Amino acid sequence: MIKPPPSSAQPPAPARRSARSVWSRNSDVRAVQIGVVATILVHVLLLVLAPKIEQWMELRSSSDSAEDWASRDFQIEMAPAEVVPETVQPPKFVEANPNAPDNAPDKTDNVAAQNQQVAQETPTPAGKSDAPASKGDPTTSSTAIVSGMQVEPQPPARRPPPSNEPETPAQEIARREQLPLSGTEKFEGDSADGIGSNVGKPAPNATGVPERVEGVADAKSDTGSRVGLYYKVDAKRPQSRPTLAPDIVKARPSPLANREFGTENIGAVAYNAKWSAYGEYMQKFIESVQIQWQRIIGQSNIYPTAGTKVVVKFIMDSKGDIPKIVSVESSGGRAAKDACVSAIVARAPYGAWPEDMIGVLGTSQEITFTFQYN
Repeated sequence: MIKPPPSSAQPPAPARRSARSVWSRNSDVRAVQIGVVATILVHVLLLVLAPKIEQWMELRSSSDSAEDWASRDFQIEMAPAEVVPETVQPPKFVEANPNAPDNAPDKTDNVAAQNQQVAQETPTPAGKSDAPASKGDPTTSSTAIVSGMQVEPQPPARRPPPSNEPETPAQEIARREQLPLSGTEKFEGDSADGIGSNVGKPAPNATGVPERVEGVADAKSDTGSRVGLYYKVDAKRPQSRPTLAPDIVKARPSPLANREFGTENIGAVAYNAKWSAYGEYMQKFIESVQIQWQRIIGQSNIYPTAGTKVVVKFIMDSKGDIPKIVSVESSGGRAAKDACVSAIVARAPYGAWPEDMIGVLGTSQEITFTFQYN
């Protein structure tokens, strides 16, 4: 039997094999290929459909009429405006002359640690200034009118504790009867063999005392106070006699401003100033900083060049603390700046402000101190 030749349907088999050869036989590579093709198709669709999507959004927005928007409710909350505190201008503080008499002026804007009425030793004809005339540095703006000697206050000396030893009978008798110091009697006479005495002879017209009166152990003086004990003098440790204190100004050493015109009032150099709690607080604060500054300079081995000027701006709060140093300007080196800043900060806090001072300045105030090395 003769077999028929192969049919013509068998040739497509090689074509299917060529279609399968587009994809890799490796499953991992084939997955990557499929992902790339899918990404390309998605981007093509987006490019084709993007204009149609934009047109659809425009039609959607135009469908809302003005009446629809007006009928909707809106809630608008306005944020409260930031309250900017006004800059508080403190009263004009001046340093009073402690040697001038206390005399309240009629009217002035100056405040100080005590009341004063402007005066000076040599009057200025027709002078009406609140400050006396003074000679100083024209570039210096100082609140002081006198420069003196400042002494750091010392704590009061404590008395020695009383002795626990019992008092002897002799000490008790000496205390109660106030016996004078014992001594020797002086004898004089003309006879070399005799014994003389410096006891005078009674006058011819002298009369005897009719009755001897004994003293009282607990006698009082004519003023009514109890007579004190006698104090022994140690010849090896003599004490200086009390002398009058020299006429010095007990004010801090400070450069003076140059003022050509002053007042026609004659008297001790003084400002026109009224006492206030702010003025008294500032005076004590300045003196404390001055003492600390001089102490730091004395303990330092480096002294800045004469003429060095340091300006320190800082914030003081109502508790007397120094929370911030705003700026430091110096014409000298770092040692000059550090000494001035330390003098301000070292003794903080300086005590809480009085109530009337808080009412004027608020809870904090910016203060400027100028230090000058001479």
